[in-house]
Amino acid sequence: MKTAGIILLVLGIIGTIVFGIEAIQQSETISFLGIEIAATTANWTPVIISVILLVVGIILMGVGRKQTS
Repeated sequence: MKTAGIILLVLGIIGTIVFGIEAIQQSETISFLGIEIAATTANWTPVIISVILLVVGIILMGVGRKQTS
């Protein structure tokens, strides 16, 4: 359990960083009456999935730690 948690945690961190940077770079800013408005055309699904993997990895690491105690 702990090994699977570590693997999911690492994949979640890497995915969140990579897909998050990609999504941020796909945003555009528009100036309207002196106010900067950000519009994005990015697909946020990979970022959400990566964050879910990260959370599941943390939970599995916690469960693995409780079982070994």
